[in-house]
Amino acid sequence: MIVDKIENAKLYSSISPRIAKALEVLAAKEISKSPDGKNEVDGTNLYYLVQRYTTKPRNEGQMEAHKKYIDIQFVVDGCESIFVEDISICRIASAYNETDEAAMYDLPQKFSEIFMTKGTFCILFPQDGHLPCRTAVSESKVHKIVFKVAI
Repeated sequence: MIVDKIENAKLYSSISPRIAKALEVLAAKEISKSPDGKNEVDGTNLYYLVQRYTTKPRNEGQMEAHKKYIDIQFVVDGCESIFVEDISICRIASAYNETDEAAMYDLPQKFSEIFMTKGTFCILFPQDGHLPCRTAVSESKVHKIVFKVAI
């Protein structure tokens, strides 16, 4: 897991060419004007989802983890918490589903919390179970971009 501000995105471009491209696209100001829904950059290898929602209660939901994609989650506006824990210590709730490209896990008693504010991004790898969209301090309207980076 990596958490940082978008102005530091270039520090992470050496991880992989696809992550470098995703961060380059994210750093461009015009991305905030992208239409809601799926937007392709390189077919199924690299695409992003533009989402708008109100944060959800902290005590609801399950963690998810992906096998084929790395998530890069970026808050354009608003604030939220993302709960994160290594899936090796989480109890599986639903086995990996190829269609959803996710396995679901019960929220463990202890986990890390990422406080995401405008301009913050996080990179979540396959071992990082995560529960995004949670209310941080108070309910918030969030505009977020989630990149899916094929491994």
